[in-house]
Amino acid sequence: MFWPQMRDASIKLWATPEQRDLIDQAAELLGRSLSEFMLGAACERAWEVVMHQVSFSLDEHNFQQLTALLDVTQEPNAGLERLLSVRAPWDPEAE
Repeated sequence: MFWPQMRDASIKLWATPEQRDLIDQAAELLGRSLSEFMLGAACERAWEVVMHQVSFSLDEHNFQQLTALLDVTQEPNAGLERLLSVRAPWDPEAE
């Protein structure tokens, strides 16, 4: 991943001496500074968390089942139509 080199935001955290030693050792093994190692590890984990919320994968069988369900013609649903017609309170056109 590409991360811009200009860094002007600070992240501060507290750790136990044991945690600090472990992180220092890992950073040294990779030839990275403590900041580079911690920022890289945090960004990688953040990416995993975000992607877990917005994507999923299926094997071929489950994919076929899902697409079959999505292809079924749905009956009109008055409740859903009413719900979708309501504007969100934060929508500027809701007023």
